[in-house]
Amino acid sequence: MALASQKDFFSGLMFTAVGGSFAWGATDYTVGEGARMGPGYFPLMLGILLAILGTIITLQAFVKGNPGGDKVGAFAWRPLGFILGANLAFGALLVGLPSIGFPAMGLIVAIYALVFISSQAQPGSKLKATFILATILAAGSYGAFVKLLSLQFPVWPAFLTN
Repeated sequence: MALASQKDFFSGLMFTAVGGSFAWGATDYTVGEGARMGPGYFPLMLGILLAILGTIITLQAFVKGNPGGDKVGAFAWRPLGFILGANLAFGALLVGLPSIGFPAMGLIVAIYALVFISSQAQPGSKLKATFILATILAAGSYGAFVKLLSLQFPVWPAFLTN
């Protein structure tokens, strides 16, 4: 049986593996039942659904398309590095790194850093558009998480609020 789509095959395998991992990890929590859901119910059901979807996509990779078509391209290292780096920077800036004496910079600085670093994943990103996006995201996050949900985490750098 010839593989018609490498992209569908590998993405289906990835969905199946991630869904199976989430479902398996959810069994460490109380699952409960439909009427009385425990903390593990939602991740278990979502993991099972994702694994089923991944299996369907993997099997369709043998059926749909021309044999030898839809090849997987080169691995995109630049976007991967910038997106992972942006998320690590966000976490470090949001709460700081006390083990090395780096203070918390707060939500606003962390969001600006997240947007500016992750924008470098796309070659030719525009500075003005990135600044506008960061401002909208920072204002929306402040409104949603701090004002509406009353979550307690630093909003501004620690040296400004003391």
